[in-house]
Amino acid sequence: MSLRVVVEADGGSRGNPGPAGCGAVVRDAASGALLAERSVALGVTTNNVAEYQGLITGLRAAAELGATEVEVRMDAKLVIEQMAGRWRVRHAALKPLHAEAARLVAEFAAVSFEWVPRARNAHADRLANEAMDQQAGGHAAEGGGESPTATARGRAAGWLDADGTPTKLLLLRHGQTPMSVERRYSGRGDVALTEFGQRQARAAGKRLAAMDGVIAMDGVAPVIASPLTRTRQTAQAVVDAIGGELHFHDGLLETDFGAWEGLTFREAAEQFPRLHRAWLGDPTVEPPGGESLEAVFARVTAARDDLLERYAGRTIIVVSHVTPIKALLRLGLDVGPQMFYRLHLDLASLSIVEFYPDGNASVRLVNDISHWA
Repeated sequence: MSLRVVVEADGGSRGNPGPAGCGAVVRDAASGALLAERSVALGVTTNNVAEYQGLITGLRAAAELGATEVEVRMDAKLVIEQMAGRWRVRHAALKPLHAEAARLVAEFAAVSFEWVPRARNAHADRLANEAMDQQAGGHAAEGGGESPTATARGRAAGWLDADGTPTKLLLLRHGQTPMSVERRYSGRGDVALTEFGQRQARAAGKRLAAMDGVIAMDGVAPVIASPLTRTRQTAQAVVDAIGGELHFHDGLLETDFGAWEGLTFREAAEQFPRLHRAWLGDPTVEPPGGESLEAVFARVTAARDDLLERYAGRTIIVVSHVTPIKALLRLGLDVGPQMFYRLHLDLASLSIVEFYPDGNASVRLVNDISHWA
């Protein structure tokens, strides 16, 4: 007899790393009836480890119930993409957890993975928070039961209440391209910098080389870039100026604009009047064949968490595109999606955001173009 279930899982850490917990819910796929729930304290660990532990806990609970088919739903983009095989597992601490989850997956006849917004994962989120409360000695997180993601990642820093050494992200948008000159939607289309864009990139490299913390006693700040040509060229100009190594991260890619790629704003509005108008006010709306702003935000949040794990307490240079940089600043400011529509970022502009290990954040600079303007 077959049993189809839905596993909802979540995990979080208050401090990243800090007191951590995970939660999982198993429901009957047909009726939605609750079959099992789990809340597990995990000691001190990171957000991503806790998210994986939530998945493993949910899969084990489903196996105990004799489930044959499982639909996994999580708001952890990193875990979903890695389990679906679309993203590689790079971090050493996550590899054994991924292997254990894959072993459990192989025991079922079929398993699917779906990313869902945080609001649709509220039950597992609550269980994870209960586990974190237990781990932290029964003291609830600041904010009265926010999701672990929001608690650990989103509190705005007060002047004096941030603890620990922050991870400083120097956010550099790529230089000018032919698409930006013509004000065309430029997402996944792979275009190179113009000659002026190359000058902008060199000027940014010179500016960064002179900044505190970029070239330090313990080494040169890593440069992490979106893998598209325009960001590769901009990042290479930075590496040429400061030394060090260049790394790439797919989570920093620009929005996939789908059918709007290469169109001007006016052309997109004329060809897709209702959809384009809706997209300008609703971050969940997707361009035809493309990606919504909220999907970009989830992807960049996962990338940010990955970078914080890899480079905790260091200064790093992130070379990306306008929407991912806005997403990182949104995380730093702990504000809603309206920021996507109200913040302007120039080409080759520099912004700075710091993320503290206690969950605080501080935005220190936005859209500075003094190095080339």
